[in-house]
Amino acid sequence: MNLQANFIDLQQRRIYPIELEVSQQKIVRIREIVSGEDLPFLLPGFIDAHVHVESSMLVPSEFARLAVVHGTVASVSDPHEIANVCGMDGIDYMIANGKQVPFHFYFGAPSCVPATSFETAGAEISTAEIEELMARPDIWYLAEMMNWPGTVQRDPVVMAKIQASLRHGKPVDGHAPGLRGELAEKYAIAGPSTDHECFTYEEALEKIKLGMKIAIREGSAAKNFDALIDLIDSYPEMIFFCSDDKHPDSLALGHINELVARAIALGKNLYDVLRAACINPILHYSLPLGQVREGDSADFILIKDLENFEVLATYIQGQKVAENRKSLIPSIKNEVINCFSTTLKKPTDFQLPAKGTKVRVIEAIDGQLITPALSAKILVEQGIALPDIEQDILKITVVNRYQEAPAAVAFVKNFGLKRGAIASSVGHDSHNILAVGVDDESLCTAINLVIQAKGGIAAVCGTQKEVLPLPVGGIMSVEDGYQVAEAYTRLDQLAKSMGSQLQSPYMTLSFMALLVIPNLKLSDKGLFDGEKFTFTEVFI
Repeated sequence: MNLQANFIDLQQRRIYPIELEVSQQKIVRIREIVSGEDLPFLLPGFIDAHVHVESSMLVPSEFARLAVVHGTVASVSDPHEIANVCGMDGIDYMIANGKQVPFHFYFGAPSCVPATSFETAGAEISTAEIEELMARPDIWYLAEMMNWPGTVQRDPVVMAKIQASLRHGKPVDGHAPGLRGELAEKYAIAGPSTDHECFTYEEALEKIKLGMKIAIREGSAAKNFDALIDLIDSYPEMIFFCSDDKHPDSLALGHINELVARAIALGKNLYDVLRAACINPILHYSLPLGQVREGDSADFILIKDLENFEVLATYIQGQKVAENRKSLIPSIKNEVINCFSTTLKKPTDFQLPAKGTKVRVIEAIDGQLITPALSAKILVEQGIALPDIEQDILKITVVNRYQEAPAAVAFVKNFGLKRGAIASSVGHDSHNILAVGVDDESLCTAINLVIQAKGGIAAVCGTQKEVLPLPVGGIMSVEDGYQVAEAYTRLDQLAKSMGSQLQSPYMTLSFMALLVIPNLKLSDKGLFDGEKFTFTEVFI
């Protein structure tokens, strides 16, 4: 195959017309030509430097079908979500499924399964299993070390996992939201060399000065691009772009290409931006991914212009996998793996006997994962604490999906529902069933829809009942990615018609049980104070 284009050469930092020759999946020749008039631009493909593929609700093969349309050729993927459900079998499932399509999935070994001891998960990844994973050539790094207290305190189990990765010459991903000063220094010295959790410029700058690379995250829930993009001006070699968690409707619309276009629109240097999007992850993780050099794997994209970065075609190992906004990767038959064992619930399971009228309330913040702790007076009738729709203080519950156990119940603000309930078995990180609603009947109905599907997302509004089944681990669909995106969009719109003002109600819901992000969260075992790292009472 031969093609001509205007080459954006990120090594020499210049643009010039070339003829590119590809043979046997490799670039065999790059020849400069006289004129590039009317030719598209050619550059290395985009890389999502930190993503949980499972959060797209798609198996890897379907994720790839959607991502290549936007010029993404690779992802640094943490299979942490499926590992919390299915353990080592889940990791093997993701790797095997991803290998069935032309896309570069670089999977890591999940470092924190379960994420904490304060919740019920479906599996555990032991230190011995981390050792086993790090010796495998299809595992590229130790995935985000969320146990920052154990890291800074040099917990023996945490350090054994970190050292296993470093002994094999593989980097350690960090996860240290809000960590500053001496704690951040202790964390970085222990081994983690990246962080995707920074939400202020000052925090990220401090970590860069400690030698950590910063992955600027813009996902469906957490959006940190605006706060962090100016870092690229002074530290272009220290920046990646990532989505972390990307729901299917968002992925159908755009990916890393959107962040590149936004950065260029802000006046950022073209070569610095593309280095972050295409090259820095390759260098950090030692990935065998093409950089558009002779001898490289033929991984590259063609774009229309240097403003909108509209992708005309995507090539992976010399194969055209997308053209003119259409994926050329066919859907494949996907197997199902799961761990789901709980029975249908009844409305009384979600009653909360009042121990007073003042309660702690989780504050959901649109576009952020942090959840400040509020306090409020709630309604009480016949000794039962009730939601207060006028104050937008709704009931939230987490139901153990792995075994029979009482539901954990608390209160949350900012979901905005005026009627009905939404529920999901996508609940980071253990993926129990989460639901928010205005009354116990609606909560129960939505949760039972999820249970009957052995996993999914659901909405209930009066007689209207909708569910998107997610049979793979209770977190991924086996269906066509574009169809899943359409079904998700319908549920998202239904939740918003019920009153929610959140950009992504289901993505926000999925993080309400993520105990490693402060301040107040709810696990299947109870209300949790993320700053003190201990359980706390609902009633004050």
